[in-house]
Amino acid sequence: MIDIKYLRENPDVVKENIKKKFQDEKLGLVDKVIELDKRSRELKTKGDNLRSDRKKISDEIGKLFKDGKRETAELNKQKVTEINNQLILLEKEEENLNQEIKTIMMTIPNIIDSSVPIGKNDLENVEIEKFGEPVVPNYEIPYHADILEKMSGLDKEASGRTSGNGFYYLIGDAARVHSAMISYARDYMIEHGFTYCIPPFMIRSEVVSGVMSFTEMENMMYKIEGEDLYLIGTSEHSMIGRFKDQIIKEDSLPITLTSYSPCFRKEVGAHGIEERGVYRVHQFEKQEMVVLCKPEESMEWYNKMWKLSVDFFRSLDIPVRTLECCSGDLADLKVKSCDVEAWSPRQQKYFEVGSCSTLGDAQARRLGIRTKGKNGTYYVHTLNNTVLASPRALIAFLENNYQEDGSIKIPVALRPYMGGLEVINSKQK
Repeated sequence: MIDIKYLRENPDVVKENIKKKFQDEKLGLVDKVIELDKRSRELKTKGDNLRSDRKKISDEIGKLFKDGKRETAELNKQKVTEINNQLILLEKEEENLNQEIKTIMMTIPNIIDSSVPIGKNDLENVEIEKFGEPVVPNYEIPYHADILEKMSGLDKEASGRTSGNGFYYLIGDAARVHSAMISYARDYMIEHGFTYCIPPFMIRSEVVSGVMSFTEMENMMYKIEGEDLYLIGTSEHSMIGRFKDQIIKEDSLPITLTSYSPCFRKEVGAHGIEERGVYRVHQFEKQEMVVLCKPEESMEWYNKMWKLSVDFFRSLDIPVRTLECCSGDLADLKVKSCDVEAWSPRQQKYFEVGSCSTLGDAQARRLGIRTKGKNGTYYVHTLNNTVLASPRALIAFLENNYQEDGSIKIPVALRPYMGGLEVINSKQK
């Protein structure tokens, strides 16, 4: 959420930013919020003047009674009552105006970084760099669901009976590799100085609206019926929410955290849920990294974080590339974002396995997360990045470590988490 003062002083910059995000339908909101803000400040001034008058008149009442000027004192008491009645109406109007302003401000997109490429959607995202050689073997790589079935590792028929489309059972070695990758991701982040956390898997609506836009919320989140609770779509939500309404000591920044959680997403939109495989599903598990830092340090941390993801996947013998998200592909709260994509030797193209984002002070402003230093109190910057999200990362692992004989090679880094196992052999049903 943009600072209302910044919008008031730089309306043309905010409008230009809206145009860069191809959300021209929101341009009128800038002038509307300026008008509402002007009215709100006028009401506040009027209210402050009435309170000053009330205090002055109230202070005189006692003296008037003492001086025997009872009639004048009673008139003053009546004036105080009239002022109180005016203030009740005025404060209610001011409250309604401020709520309307807040609602509008939460729909106006954050100011993107000047380095973000301008484009309408993800088709116009820009490749930054490739890491590792994208190999296409001289033998066929089966579809990942077929690889899992050969391992006796996937049962979607049963999950269809228990839960419906978009869910799955992972079994045996497939489930073991999935858990091993999560455990390795956890230890990898701890070794890089991040503090490990397991957060709540449900959060209240006030936290949801603090960490994401209304559109994202509607398309992603599952609500618990009859309660003010939502299932998290990523642990970033509850990790950032942990600091809601807190003033963090400046010398404790940066705060670097890595968190594990299951994640739940409705996946509303054009992509849809995958019928056979496990690429796009309603439920998955994730190791996340979250950073809270000073504003001047946020871009440095942004670059550190995506590089950690790249190095993690390379340690699993998975070639990856980074893709700069264009303006139209950025969620409204994001300042800058890049995707980490893994190589698919079967499809001979890259696919998304993670995303790194800096959101400036947008989440902190919505949730009231501040720090206090020698130059006063200010909002922190928040960043998040996927270390590993499985089963999507599992797909990349299976395809890139699939051998001609149908076995799966276990990379050296993962072997300690697989009891020293070096190869998983196919298990035909």
